[in-house]
Amino acid sequence: MTVSLSEITALIGSYFWPFVRVGAMVMAAPIYGTLSVPVRIRLLIAIALTAVVVPVAPTMAAVDPLGASGLLIIFNQLLIGIAMGFALRLVFSALESGGQIIGQLMGLGFAQMVDPQSGVQVPVVSQLYTVLATLIFLSFNGHLIMVEVLVNSFKTLPVAETGLGADSIWALVMWGSWIFSGAVLIAIPAVSALLLVNLAFAVMTRSSPQLNVFAIGFPITLIVGFVVIAATLPNLSPQFLFLVEQSLELINQMVGR
Repeated sequence: MTVSLSEITALIGSYFWPFVRVGAMVMAAPIYGTLSVPVRIRLLIAIALTAVVVPVAPTMAAVDPLGASGLLIIFNQLLIGIAMGFALRLVFSALESGGQIIGQLMGLGFAQMVDPQSGVQVPVVSQLYTVLATLIFLSFNGHLIMVEVLVNSFKTLPVAETGLGADSIWALVMWGSWIFSGAVLIAIPAVSALLLVNLAFAVMTRSSPQLNVFAIGFPITLIVGFVVIAATLPNLSPQFLFLVEQSLELINQMVGR
């Protein structure tokens, strides 16, 4: 049996084009794309997901990857994958930013540790919220929902020279601006309580100048901060899941589902 060059090109393309989108999403998505996951593991995950996607993805004509059409397809698939992963990663950034705001007001801005997701120094309170977000995300099978959304994207937005429209890109930009408003909403209970504590210390300092506010202010601020964090933790999961649901709706909107 002889196999023509066009058949070989079509076979390679049937795996290569989906792999570009899958790989881009894996590298940009939370959990899968964190720096704590080695690049080789991420590559193996992308290859495994590609093997799952190919049987359900619509077939396309053979295209030269080095031609103008091939390069355009590669660019579009990279853009689609990065946009899908970035939309979900922004949700984790919202909780991380909320924790950073709380940590700064508690006086823990100096207490920092390396975030395994981004590889940068973040306050310990921010890292606490990031770990909680990861556990909540895994508890409701968010990593599997990501795979489902990825597979369905090949049905609604097949591999082709056309990619995301201007409306989809603008929706992602607006999502990025709105998501950090969510960070403020997550942090606002602690911010309000700590603001009242600071105002109380300001009044005490004015009424009693000899009072050493630095000696008693820091431990009280820490205690109030941790109490407020503990009191608001039960509401963290519903808020986070709401943001994840909105993110998944945005992804479905971008891929035309």
